Amino acid sequence: MDKRFENQVVMITGAASGFGKMAAERFAAEGARLALSDISGDALEAVAEALRADGTEVIADVVDVSDADQVAAHAANIAQTFGTLDVGINNAGMGHDLAPLHLLPVEAFDRNYAVNARGVFLCMKAQLPMMLQAGKGVILNVSSAAGLLGAAQLSAYAAAKHAVIGLTKAAADEYARKNIRVNALCPAFTVTPLVEEMAAQVSERGGMNREQALSHIAGRIPMARVAQPEEIVQAMLWACAPENSFMTGQSIALDGGLTAV
Repeated sequence: MDKRFENQVVMITGAASGFGKMAAERFAAEGARLALSDISGDALEAVAEALRADGTEVIADVVDVSDADQVAAHAANIAQTFGTLDVGINNAGMGHDLAPLHLLPVEAFDRNYAVNARGVFLCMKAQLPMMLQAGKGVILNVSSAAGLLGAAQLSAYAAAKHAVIGLTKAAADEYARKNIRVNALCPAFTVTPLVEEMAAQVSERGGMNREQALSHIAGRIPMARVAQPEEIVQAMLWACAPENSFMTGQSIALDGGLTAV
């Protein structure tokens, strides 16, 4: 297999599970050196150790992406260890319990913005100086189909993911002439821990089993199914690949046709 990311330094947040864990594995398989972070320390270290056992150079830091000092410390570790950063994947995120907006706790709104929007901002703020120094770079922010459309009973999540797209477009415009590409990935419901939590809520409220709940969640998707993580992660690699050199400022929908109707 061609190693498109041979010796490139790739930073991935939210790397202990879901998209982040699989992305770490796939980028490692294509030759990348990895800077991983997550708020779940034990799970993150397990991912890092497995990758090191396969010969990948990895640093792993416990980071709450909403905390500016923790993000800055992680970036400093990247600079000290690797000396540069080629790719930044801002994947860390969270959801909230399903609730109509008037019943959604203010704390849930604030925490979603802190992690899903402020976290992306802080990570970009830390990544860009290293890329400017190198004269090149790629940033991929993980938004959501909920960042392109409304999302009933997920209003705080949708609002924060819309903000990610705004940050992406503004940064793409600012840094295009500096040879830094910035795009956003917008997946619809995918079998990740976040969607599994949602399915559990739907199951409990509707008296459904897991498969019925996932089918219910996918009800608006023309393909009539949720995505598998590998369908999203392969797009992450494509979006960040060196040959994909003319795409910036885009919100890439991977949604089974949801935004087409």
